[in-house]
Amino acid sequence: MRLALLQMQGTIDPRENLARALAHFERAAGEGAEMAVLPEMFLCPYQPQAMRACAQTRDGPVLECLRTAARKNRAWLVAGSLPERVGETLFNTSFVFSPQGQLVAAHRKLHLFETRLADGTLFREADLFSPGDTATVFDTPFGRIGLCICFDVRFPELFRLMAHRGARLVLVPAIFTQATGAAHWDLLFRLRAADFQLFTAGIGPAKGTAGAYAPYAHSICCSPWGDVLCRAGEDECLSLVKLPLEAVEMYRARLPLLSGRRTDLYGIWDAKTDTVF
Repeated sequence: MRLALLQMQGTIDPRENLARALAHFERAAGEGAEMAVLPEMFLCPYQPQAMRACAQTRDGPVLECLRTAARKNRAWLVAGSLPERVGETLFNTSFVFSPQGQLVAAHRKLHLFETRLADGTLFREADLFSPGDTATVFDTPFGRIGLCICFDVRFPELFRLMAHRGARLVLVPAIFTQATGAAHWDLLFRLRAADFQLFTAGIGPAKGTAGAYAPYAHSICCSPWGDVLCRAGEDECLSLVKLPLEAVEMYRARLPLLSGRRTDLYGIWDAKTDTVF
């Protein structure tokens, strides 16, 4: 599968951001991408007031534009994330559209981030968003793919669950800060890939993106062996990488981590099937 990581630079204008995202996607499809992924909060600045103001419903014009773009370009589009409105409730949601324009998956961020900014401002996503309640995997002709958002990547149990449900690749639209990105970005994506023997991809906005803080950028893709297959810099760019998802089984046969677990001593409960594995 040819995967495009769309590290775009966002502005304060949602209309401009949508147009920029669609242009990046069209370019990626023109260069042979079969799936493209946008960053977290690609539609608006990562600020409470801005996110509340541009919240979208599933039947609204923004999602219709994304649906049309996927169909027009005949490629999978993973629309990073944007604020989703359901009545009075907001979610941080990533939407997946097939090349036929069908909405095939929607992941609501499960773990809500909290931080105190350098100026002393406390930012709590829980003050704005409600958490999702479902681990997300979806089927494609290339294999099953997992999807989560930003802070979700810090919880290995979630990745174990997605691997158990058949994910060969996990996509993570994310906005890390400069400090957490420098310390943990590469580490987390390499570890999640090596520990669960699947491909990982982290897609961030460019450093100059408008928002509450300067994002780390450096979009990345890693192999099931923990190798970095591609890593962007700080600027707006398109990274195109070819992923042999069928090789996941070879990596797992070479080093039997998943089959070697001691489930008699420890396990993870799958709420969907009410089983421990």
